[in-house]
Amino acid sequence: MTSRDAFELRGVVAGPVGTPILRGVDLVVPANGVTVLAGPSGAGKSTLLRLLNRLDDPLEGEVRWRDRPLTDWDPTELRREVAMVFQRAPVFPGTVLDNLRVASAEVSEERAEHVLEHVGLPAGLLGHEAHTLSGGEAQRMCVARALLTDPGVLLADEPTASLDRAARATVEDLGRSLADGGMAVIWVSHDTDQLRRLADHVIVLADGAVRATGHLDELDVSGDDLVRRSVGAA
Repeated sequence: MTSRDAFELRGVVAGPVGTPILRGVDLVVPANGVTVLAGPSGAGKSTLLRLLNRLDDPLEGEVRWRDRPLTDWDPTELRREVAMVFQRAPVFPGTVLDNLRVASAEVSEERAEHVLEHVGLPAGLLGHEAHTLSGGEAQRMCVARALLTDPGVLLADEPTASLDRAARATVEDLGRSLADGGMAVIWVSHDTDQLRRLADHVIVLADGAVRATGHLDELDVSGDDLVRRSVGAA
């Protein structure tokens, strides 16, 4: 991805009418590596993430990507380019293959097997009932489903919050691998240990505003106590 692929927020106000969560945010979100959105609960991390593929639109201001306002994009087209996975993996009735075909109805079994293997799942799971998957397997299946549209960006809203330690590590490794392969990953996390394992860049939000942005070595020595706590600085 190039710099033109970065997201840019200009004067963004977002959230419920009358009680917005984000208030006048100006921000450039990097277009490569893993960017972690950090900060206290209620700071606006998930609200910001949802703006990036038009699950929500701002009340005021503008979000741009690839030098175009997001409102110029067809939402379906945008979400094929900017995919999202959630804290709780949505699993639909039927087999793993049926679930993958939610994203791409015509996907072949060969392509489906390939994408499963890409996220660290055995191809043999394709015919299994999706509801029998463990939490970690279901989350990776959902990442596989997102990858079937060949997105340039993956948005991850606390994707490991409900997983055990082993499954969490596997999903983290997958996110790191995707970023190292050239996909921009934008990841919301309350877990400072996870942030320190993953983040190439950090955006700290507090009280509906951007408190700080930068690399960990910069934020670790911030004069702002909240910023240092948000990134788990010693």
